[in-house]
Amino acid sequence: MKKKATGFLTMALAFTLAACGGEEEPTTGNDQDESAEQQQTDHSNMDHSSMNHSSTGEVPEGLAEASNPTYPVGSTATMHADHMEGMDDVKATIVGAYDTTVYAVSYTSTTSGEKVENHKWVIHEELENPGDAPLKPGTEVTLQADHMEGMDDATAVIESAEETTVYMVDYTSANGEKVANHKWVTESELAVE
Repeated sequence: MKKKATGFLTMALAFTLAACGGEEEPTTGNDQDESAEQQQTDHSNMDHSSMNHSSTGEVPEGLAEASNPTYPVGSTATMHADHMEGMDDVKATIVGAYDTTVYAVSYTSTTSGEKVENHKWVIHEELENPGDAPLKPGTEVTLQADHMEGMDDATAVIESAEETTVYMVDYTSANGEKVANHKWVTESELAVE
C-alpha cells in the first residue's frame, strides 16, 4: 500500500511540474515593465551561485586593521547574517578585522544585466575614487569589488552607510560548504558563542 501511495504522489508531482513548465506567452509593453520589476532583486533572496563565497584574503590598499576589535583574529563568533544561504547562525573564525565604512549598494550586473538591490556589503576602499567617508545614501559610485560576478566596475547607488569594524571570516555553511576569507561581515552581525 505504501508503494502505491508513494508512486501516486510521485506521478502527481511530475504532472504538476510538467504543467508549470509550459511555453511562455509573448510579452507586451506592460509585461516588459513587470519583467523589469521582477529582475530587480533584493540581495537577501537572490541566487548566490555567482557570489565568490571564498576569497584569496587580499584586502584593498589603504584598509586599516582594527586596533582593538571586539572579535580579534583567531577568535570565533556566531554569525547572524543572511547575505547568503546557510550563513545565519553558524560559527565563524575571524581571519581579519578592519575599521572602515561599510555600504549596502544597489547596482546592475555588468555581465547579466540583473538589477541587484541592497547588496551587503561593500567597503569604502572597494569604491573607485570615493573621496571622504562616509558617503551619503543616494550617492552614485563605481564598484571595485569582485564578491559577485558582474560587480567589478559596475555603477552602484549607496543605500546605507555605517562606520564600523568589518570582519573577514572562515566558516562552514549550514549546507556543508567550507568558505575561506569571506568578505564582509559587520560587527553587529556577530555574537559571542
